[in-house]
Amino acid sequence: MSIFLARSCGAALLLTVSAQGALADLSAKDVWSDWKSYMTGTGYEVTATESMSGDTLTVSDLSMMMPIPDEEDVTAGLSMPEIKFTENSDGTVSILVPKEFPLTVRASEDDDKLTVNLIITHDGTPVTVSGDSENMTYDSATSEIPMALDGLEATGEDIPQDAIRGTVSLSDMVTKTTMSLAGVRSYDQTWTASALSYDLGFKDPDSEDFASFNGAMQQLQAHGTSTVPADLDKSGDFSALLAAGFGLDTDFSYTSGTSAFAFQDGSDSLTFDSTSGGGNFGVAMDASKLTYDVTQKDMAFNVTGSDIPFPLALSMAEAGFNITIPLAKSEEEQDFALGVALRDFAVPEMLWGMVDPAGALPHDPASVVLSLTGKGKVLFDVFDAEAMEKVEDGEVAPGELNAVTIQELLVSAAGAKLTGTGDFAFNNDDLTSFDGMPAPSGEANLSLTGANTLMDKLIEMGLMSDDDAMGARMMMGMLAVPGEGEDTLNSKIEISEDGKILANGQRIK
Repeated sequence: MSIFLARSCGAALLLTVSAQGALADLSAKDVWSDWKSYMTGTGYEVTATESMSGDTLTVSDLSMMMPIPDEEDVTAGLSMPEIKFTENSDGTVSILVPKEFPLTVRASEDDDKLTVNLIITHDGTPVTVSGDSENMTYDSATSEIPMALDGLEATGEDIPQDAIRGTVSLSDMVTKTTMSLAGVRSYDQTWTASALSYDLGFKDPDSEDFASFNGAMQQLQAHGTSTVPADLDKSGDFSALLAAGFGLDTDFSYTSGTSAFAFQDGSDSLTFDSTSGGGNFGVAMDASKLTYDVTQKDMAFNVTGSDIPFPLALSMAEAGFNITIPLAKSEEEQDFALGVALRDFAVPEMLWGMVDPAGALPHDPASVVLSLTGKGKVLFDVFDAEAMEKVEDGEVAPGELNAVTIQELLVSAAGAKLTGTGDFAFNNDDLTSFDGMPAPSGEANLSLTGANTLMDKLIEMGLMSDDDAMGARMMMGMLAVPGEGEDTLNSKIEISEDGKILANGQRIK
């Protein structure tokens, strides 16, 4: 991770739509001075021409350049032609940029340079800033904000106009951002949009090869909070940044979406399109932990390609992933979590027909779900390069695993289903009983249905031998007992603190 993330997000926040409202007077210079203070404080070199005329401050030829931490001779920045800050009679300030204006993004390393020219358009509605110099609220609403690629130049060479295209557009966007200064900068932002669309494409000027990617999302909503230290460390030390108070917590959702991808490389081709019934993405980070939580629902995919013998149509009711990772070095136990969910994954009958032409197996959608929580210790600074090197070399233990809870286990396919829960503690003082692994103690409760029926059908289809099935049934007989339902097996696996392993009360180790 890079400190550039914090700086870039903050600058983008200040230079795009934002929002808030209060009851004290603001001046145009108050708002612009705060922008400059933030941008220079986060490492940007800011240049601009300022001109005050009546109640309007015009900032023209704005340029922001910044060296990239941990990268020698690498700089990045952006520029825009004009911003007007106008003082209103009610004590607020209006921020106005032209209805259509260019935005230039530059990056350079030694003699290599990259320039990206964008054109941004909006309906001309200004952003309104209210409050006072310590607490500002930015309110914005616009019917549409299209952003289009207007040229790309790399190391002095113009990329042909038709070789690359890119447009992104937001419709009916409303935002509100509250910014306050109290030792750290705190932001609280909400925004909504009725739709987002995007269209990206690349074409080789010397051949018919191309790639394109486009799609749309409907009814978008987002809410986020963040804190940025007033005295931001400019060395690129992300650990110092977190220790100084940097943090964020953001959640984004949408109600439906579509996407399409097409690729051509000589005789090789691939097309892919998908629809989604909505989803959400959440990320939170501070000095103690990092959390991701992503979910998509009601997805459908269609895939064709030169290396795919027939079109594939796949669907899934839900796909999700979540993880919580402790970041802080501590002798105290910290929470962690991991979850993966693939629910009701269905493949077309044409694909089933290649494996099961007679329809002997149930063709029900398959699911795989695993949800774990636990406690552990992080024994090194995750963002300390020297400490990480020692961990990689085996000089320092990365941490300790203290406890794991299996909240949910589900595997179902072809008529068989495995479910389970469990709860285990780990003794880090005993690394011999289980071959270098901290000795576990606790129990897991498992239930398996339809396994014998599935094996019978696999034998009939010639996909499983009698010997293999006999071995599997003997293993199930050792670890499980019949349940209440037909073709149901239950198993209670216990591990005692002295290393004994029992299955349904019978010792197996």
